Amino acid sequence: MKEKAYNRTAAIEYAQKWALGRNPKYYDFEGVGGDCTNFVSQCVYAGAGVMNFTPDTGWYYRSASDRAAAWTSVKYLYQFLISNQSVGPYAHEVYAPQAEAGDVIQLGNSDGEYYHTLIITELDPTILICSHSYDALNRPLFTYTYQQIRFLHIDGVRTWQ
Repeated sequence: MKEKAYNRTAAIEYAQKWALGRNPKYYDFEGVGGDCTNFVSQCVYAGAGVMNFTPDTGWYYRSASDRAAAWTSVKYLYQFLISNQSVGPYAHEVYAPQAEAGDVIQLGNSDGEYYHTLIITELDPTILICSHSYDALNRPLFTYTYQQIRFLHIDGVRTWQ
């Protein structure tokens, strides 16, 4: 297995291109629970260039009916990125000052349930994000209301090639 850099520029460019629209290559999950994590997975994939096809615990999308839970679920995307030791992107939690453009943010409620996934597109002078479900293009993070927040810094990508 080889390590490669996560292409933050590609992830950000994808996020900004599709923030207010839908890439026809992917199903729009808006009407069945929300499209936020699906969208962020697409962005991360644009920066990673590789999926993880491990049954049950992987991170991949072939179609609306053939995808990993981590591709479209806030909880499972977190679990995949934090624990991935195989092919694909991997991350760790950081505080806001350590986050970079191209990293992932998840918002949660006071019960500790995380319910929304966003991608950072800019940091200076404030954190700007793109997202689906509540479609946003370079929206300031401070305009969101939430009780908990976590920042997932994408450390790199593992590939077989």
